[in-house]
Formats: sequence, structure tokens, C-alpha cells
Amino acid sequence: MKLEFTKMHGLGNDFVVLDATRVSIELDTAQLQFLADRHRGVGCDQVLIVDPARTAGTDFYYRIYNADGNEVEQCGNGARCLAVFVHGRGLFNKDELVAETSSGQVQMIILPDQQVSVNMGVPDFNPPTIPFMADAKAASYTLDVNGKALTIGAVSMGNPHVVTHVTDIDNARVSELGPLIEQHERLPQHANVGFMEIIASNHIRLRVYERGTGETLACGTGACAAAVTGRQQGLLDDKVTVELPGGNLSIQWEGGDAPVWMTGPATHVFDGQIEL
Repeated sequence: MKLEFTKMHGLGNDFVVLDATRVSIELDTAQLQFLADRHRGVGCDQVLIVDPARTAGTDFYYRIYNADGNEVEQCGNGARCLAVFVHGRGLFNKDELVAETSSGQVQMIILPDQQVSVNMGVPDFNPPTIPFMADAKAASYTLDVNGKALTIGAVSMGNPHVVTHVTDIDNARVSELGPLIEQHERLPQHANVGFMEIIASNHIRLRVYERGTGETLACGTGACAAAVTGRQQGLLDDKVTVELPGGNLSIQWEGGDAPVWMTGPATHVFDGQIEL
């Protein structure tokens, strides 16, 4: 079958976006992996499929698939791209919309400067619902990785995240430690892994090893996870600039039951058609 697609990216975290609002699109694991393949397919970190709304009060439902073909719960950069996609294709003509994923609803606002702010919801630090195996909730934990004790923060931003501090982000052992932490036995659904260097209380540098994808140029939920775990540990302000390899995101969290707001760009790259 021939499939029309749009290629987009949020700070280099790239997506193949499919419009299933008029005709249903169901792809198997092999087809999703083919689309994501940078040598034989289109190439992307994630595939986004935009469906009609399933719940009253929402405008769209969308599915998120990592490059390995597995469906995941949330994607911050993907949310911004979704907002620009539906607006640009004339599927929605307002600057504020509410979309739903398997982890819940997400509010998006397209700003006058074409940046997009996303209400990422309230961070969940409760170990059973991250999920993370721990005796009790804490601001930080010790994780044994190949016999070495790492201090981490753990949180769900609609998907599971672990964040560890490093002193030199450029030389962080992301490719070595990322997969070991992602698949750690205390993380039953695996996790995205953030490596954070604190520059100042309102500025961090971050690299993220994403579950099922590997290191990406940017991770929106990872930026949120780093900002909120750092604030929980008393190290960061309520508004933080997160410097990722692909560019900067602004993350704001007032603490407690307040939602996390993420603001950043979303870019249309090209439209195309591919034979599956």
C-alpha cells in the first residue's frame, strides 16, 4: 500500500507523522520499523499516528511508536509536532487544542512566535506507578549498575524516566550506561535515561537515551523529567532552560500538584509518499 506521510522534528528529535483522521491506519511492527529505518525507509526516532478523538472534550487521539515498533505512552517533542501538524494541514483551526494518548490528555498552545507550549501534566514520583522498584518514594535513589552505585531520580511524565547527574555532559557514558539503566531489573517497563549536567539553578545540559530508540538529539519528556527531579532534590528553580544536543527547551514546574509546562519549537521538514 502507498502511505502519505509528513516528516517533522522537534529540536532534531524526528518523526514520521501519519494522518489517520479520515482513513484508519494500522501498521504492524515490521512496517513501523521500516518507516523508522534511516537507510531503507524514511527514518525517524518515532512514528506518530493521528486519529480522531476518542473522548469528549478532546480534539484528537494519537499513537506514538518508537523506532523498534513498540508503542509508548507519551512524547513531549511529538506533542508539539502534533499541534503544528494538525494546524498546518487544516485539520484544526484554533491555537489551543487537547489531544489524548494512552497515558492521558495533553493540552497544547501554539504561541504567536510559532513556539508551542505543552501542558505535560503533573509529574508522578510514586515508584509503583513510574514503575520503579523501591521501598518508598524519595527524591533520589541508589541504583546498582554493573557493581557501581549510581544516584538517580525517578519520575513518570506519562512514561518512565530515570535521571542521573554528570559533571561533564560531553564525556558522559551515555552509550554505555544508557542501555544498562534502561533495562535495569528495577525498571519493569524499562525507562528513558537522562544524563544531566547542572550549569546553574536555572540552566542544565542534558542528553537522553530513549527507551527503544537510543540517544536522540532531544527528548521533551526527558527535559521535563530532568527539571522536576532536579527541583525535587533542591537543585533547580521552578523555571529551567534545558540545553539538549538539538537545541533548548523551557521547562516550568511550580512543584506539588502543578502541571509541568514545556515550551519549544516544532518544524515541518517535508511531505512524501512511501510504498509499504
